[in-house]
Order: sequence, then structure tokens, then C-alpha cells
Amino acid sequence: MPPPSDIVKVAIEWPGANAQFIEIDQKKPLSSIIREVCDGWSLSSSEQFALRYADGPQLYITEQSRGEIKNGTILRLAISPTRAARQLLERIQSHGIDARLEALKELAKLSADPTFATEFINLEGIGTLARLVESGTHFGEMLAFTLTAFLELMDHGIVSWDLISLSFIKQIAGYVNQPMVDVSILQRSLAILESMVLNSHNLYHRVAQEITVGQLIAHLQVSNQEIQTYAIALINALFLKAPEDRRQEEHINLQDLRLTEMASSLAQKHLRSIILNHIIHGNRPIKAEMAHQLYVLQVLTFNLLEERMMTKMDPSDPTQRDIIFELRRIAFDGANDPGNTEKRKAMHTKDYRMLGFTNHENPAVDFMQTPPGVLALDNMLYLARLHQDTYIRIVLENSSREDKHECPFGRCAIELTRMLCEILQVGELPNEGCNDYHPMFFTHDRAWEEFFCVCIQLLNKTWKEMRATVEDFNKVMQVVREQITRALAMKPASLDQLKSKLRGLNYSEILRLRQSERMSQDDFQSPPIIELRERIQPEILELIKQQRLNRLCEGSCFRKVGNRRRQDKFWFCRLSLNHKVLHYGDLDEPPQGEVPYELLTDKIPVSDIKSMVTGKDCPHMKEKTALRQNKDGLELAFSILYDPDEALNFVAPNKYEYCIWIDGLCALLGREMGSDLTRSDLDTLISMEMKLRLLDLENITIPEAPPPVPKEPSTYNFTYNYG
Repeated sequence: MPPPSDIVKVAIEWPGANAQFIEIDQKKPLSSIIREVCDGWSLSSSEQFALRYADGPQLYITEQSRGEIKNGTILRLAISPTRAARQLLERIQSHGIDARLEALKELAKLSADPTFATEFINLEGIGTLARLVESGTHFGEMLAFTLTAFLELMDHGIVSWDLISLSFIKQIAGYVNQPMVDVSILQRSLAILESMVLNSHNLYHRVAQEITVGQLIAHLQVSNQEIQTYAIALINALFLKAPEDRRQEEHINLQDLRLTEMASSLAQKHLRSIILNHIIHGNRPIKAEMAHQLYVLQVLTFNLLEERMMTKMDPSDPTQRDIIFELRRIAFDGANDPGNTEKRKAMHTKDYRMLGFTNHENPAVDFMQTPPGVLALDNMLYLARLHQDTYIRIVLENSSREDKHECPFGRCAIELTRMLCEILQVGELPNEGCNDYHPMFFTHDRAWEEFFCVCIQLLNKTWKEMRATVEDFNKVMQVVREQITRALAMKPASLDQLKSKLRGLNYSEILRLRQSERMSQDDFQSPPIIELRERIQPEILELIKQQRLNRLCEGSCFRKVGNRRRQDKFWFCRLSLNHKVLHYGDLDEPPQGEVPYELLTDKIPVSDIKSMVTGKDCPHMKEKTALRQNKDGLELAFSILYDPDEALNFVAPNKYEYCIWIDGLCALLGREMGSDLTRSDLDTLISMEMKLRLLDLENITIPEAPPPVPKEPSTYNFTYNYG
């Protein structure tokens, strides 16, 4: 007879004594259980003791967390968190250097435990650590452990970052600004400054006064990728938390090349070239966290375009009207305007029609829709000024065509700008789990504008290849979107590589790809083939199911989900080979290969899983956090709900891993697999299997005089010549 669900069998260790093997009754108070354990070793004052896990993070067990104890867990009797916090605080304040160092080392390890952290903070421990840092008398390992403990304690969110003093900020900033400082101290100092900026509006202003983006550039040129990552993370934090009015101002200056300090640092060639040469083209492969920070920097940089994208053109603004006049002048050499006002107006109207504006009388009206607003006008002016020959060629080439085949440059440029904003998600917050940065955007000081110039030439070329008319405008834009998104998915390393990829994705190639991808849906629609598909489908589904379960057995790495904006926490989850247990545990960094089951200290029996939820139904997606509430985060989130009322929360690193885990868990729980990946794999594999079987039928050689042997009736009564 199986033991009751509220009885857990565990082993409990105590230094210098034999382990106790006991059954914990989860209905009994935890204090009673600790008293019985102490009695077993003849220890008095049981209130001075507590239970901790012996493996993994070795967290304290509380009444709230005791439900996570599983059968076979190894626990350790330890001094209570209150007593441990008091002892460590006394040792930290002692005069002995060695004793203080050992105490800080132990504190750095224990501070990750929320139970201990609460007790230590209640004893004013954070103030003690802050004073140690402000004194400036600690160096080397002692300072590194102090900063580690301080950061871990603050990251629990128990006390507000606003309580941090200005002298503490100056001291931490001083470590970052020093030319020669210990790597561990520099790394923790950068992380503390990042947390200050992200968690306090007031501290943002103080940190911004002490640390400039320019001072952080030196840390991007080192060989240590961890330091580079923390430096870019701090740059991103300063950028993300900059006041809205300052960000708006920075973008306007960016257009005029008169920049405030932050925008100047982000836009200047020095920073871009350092990121390109020392990180993207560096000697070491880019790790997941660095890829994420590059993605965030890319998103925040493009978000500088949002203000222009959402600004309607003001027809009464002479500066904006002059830009339209300049577009006309560059294309048609407007210096020879006739003196007569009526003739000049008629000529301008004709020229604006040839430029491809929808409103020939007043082109400013074309820029009234947002998005893309006046951002489209900025792009057109950049093309006309910096790529004048290309601009003139596109305009004149289309103005000389027959009316029905001319490509309206103005309308195309406006629609293309809107499309590029959608593709690059201009104005959206970065997604916490995304690493999708594009190296080519770091290869040019004006990457956005150059990207537009490449794409407008692609649009003009595709228009000609399709022999399109004005009625085909939307069809052309759909093809161009597909060309651009397919090219970006190939991750071109430079704008030249992008051009090369786009040349290979001409209209004929897009048609070929579409036809190939539709084959599984549109091909072989005769009744016998439909019957064959239905017979094959269960076999293929079983293969896909086994593949998904095998992938769950291999496991995947995920980011830790929590309220803290920390990007250096990971955990790994994998299914046991007998498909009965999910093993998971924390990691310091993403693994390079398979993680052994022995290192994954936590587990959930599959039989305990109640259900699986996705998206906004997940417990961790119900928190109103900006980075977690964007659509990408929701699309990658899922949770496993298990006994009694617990949840294991996931945010997949990408859509592929999300589909793999959703399908695998569905297969594990006996539910139907229905992800986009399964549908795609099912169609592809069925098509491949059908082709093989049909080719086998084609290759059968029928003898001229078949022997008189009775044949089985054919299942398929059809003739098909597969070419």
C-alpha cells in the first residue's frame, strides 16, 4: 500500500553524526519535526535550529516551502536563519581580518536564501555592508564578497533601492571608473549600478551623474566577455530609464547630428565600431546573455525612431515643406522653375505626380498618417542626399514608363517605412527572453537609413519583375515583406551580405519557395491520395511524438523567471529516460552540452502534474511587468501545474523550443499535439513519405507476360505520374 501523500521520507544529516532516516508528516508543525530531530542527536534548544537542503542552493525550509520536499530528499540540520544572521553580523564587525573574510564569504553564499536575507536585513545588515563599502578600506576578495552579498540581499526586493546613499553610489562608480580594478569587483559594481538604474527613478539621475556611457566604452574593449556583457547591460539600463522627454530630444538631435551625451555615445562611430570589432567580430563566440544585451541595445536604438514615426507632418512648417521641395529639386533640377506662379504650380503638381505622391497638389498630406509619419520623409531625404544617383534613377525610370506600370516612389517609400517599423518592432519594449540581434545593424553609423535604401531598391526591382501596376501595389508589398523577412532570418553579417541575400530572393525564387511550401497542402488532392495521407498520418504523429519526448529527455536551458531584472540566472529541465519524472535545477551559465541528471536536484513526478497552461494564463505572466507583458514574452510562456498547488514556470528561449516543449508535454499528458511546429512537421513528413511511396509505385517494372498468379486487390485504384 503506498504511503499517504502527506508523509515524506527523507534523510537528515548533522556534522559528526550518523544520518537520521525519518518520515516527515507534513501535517505536523515544522518546529515539532525539528525538535524530534534534535532529540535524536541529544541537542537542546531546538528553536535555535532549522532544516536546510543538503544539495543545490541549500535553502532553508519554512512552513511556506516545506511542500516542495520530495521523497528521498537529503536535508541538513543547521543553525536557524536568525541565529546565523546574528553570528555573521558579529563576525563581519570583528577586528580579525581572517574571521571577517570567512564571514563575508559565507554571507555571500547565504544571501541568496530569502529566509536568511529577511533575518539579516531585519538586523540592519545592509546598512553595515554599505558602510564597509563607503569606508573604502576593503579590497580584493573581501570587497568582492561584500558586493556580492549586498547585491543578492537587495535583489530580494525586501528594501527599497531609494535608501542607498550618495556616498555609496560614488564609491561603486569609482570602482567602475578606475583603470585597474579586480575583475570580480568590477563585475559586481556594474551589476549594482544596473540594478540601481532599473529599480529607482531617483537613483537613475544620481548614477547618470557619476557614470557616463563614454566611461563604459573602455570596458567593452577587454577580453572578458562577462565584463563586456555587464557594461552593455548598464548602457541599456541608462538608455531604457532615460526620461521620455530626454529620449525625444536625443532623437531629434540624432537627425541633426547635434547630440546630447547619451545619444552621442550610442550614435558615434567609436562605440559602434568597438562593439563590432571587440564583441561581434571578437575571438570568442557570443554567449546567450551577450546576444540578449546586443538585442536590447538594437531595440532601444531603433526605438529612438518612435517619436518621428508617430509625428504627423505639419503642412504649415516651412522646414518640412522645404524637404519636399528639395526632393523635387534633386530629382528634376528645379532651378529652372518658370517665373509665372500658375505655371510653376502646374509644374510642381506634375513633378509631385511623377515623384509618386498620392496627393499631387499637397504632398504633405501623404505624411499625415502615423505610423510612419515624418520618419518616411526622413528616409526619402537621406536617400536623395546620400544616394543621389540611385534616387534620381528610381524616380526618372518610373516617370518614363507607361502610366500603368510606373512604380510610385513616394507611396512606396511611405509604405516601406511603415513595413520596416513593423518588422523591426520600432516602439516596442525588448522581450526578456529574446537574443535576436542582427550584426549588420552594427556595421554602419546610419544603419536604419541604409537599410531603407537597400529595401527601396529591392521594392523597385521586384515591381519590375512582377510587371506590376498600381492595382498590384499591395501584392508587391506582400512579396517585398517576405523577401526582407526571409533575408533577415539568414542573419547577414553586413549590408552587402543583405544585398546578396536579397538578390537570391527575387520574385521567381519567392514563387518557387511558396509553391514548395504549399505542396504539402495543395498537392495530391485526389481521393486515393487523401486516403493514403490518412493511413500515413498516425505513423508520422507517433514518430513526431517520440521525437518530442526524446528532446525533452535531452533537456533545455531556460532563464530564471522572477521580479528581478537579472539576466544571469539560468535553470535546466529534462525528462527522465523512463518518462516518469521531470528533473530540473539551477545553473550558473548556459550549458555547453547535456546536463547530467545528478546535477538537477529538483524533480516533479509526471503523475503529479495536473495540467499545463500557456500565455496569459501562466502564473508568472499575471504580474504587470513591462518586459513580461509584451506579446513575445506571452507567446513563449508556459507553466506546469502540479500537486498540491504549485507551478513550474517557463519562458522558452525561442518559438522552436516553445513548440518542442508544448508538444512534448502534451504527448506526456496524453493530450493532442497541436503546435505550429507539429503541423509543419506533419505536413512535411507526410509529403516526403507519400513521395517515396509513389516513386516506389512508379518504379515497379511490369513484365510483358506476367505469370498467372492471383493478385491481391489494389488498395489504390488510380494512375499517377509523379514528375
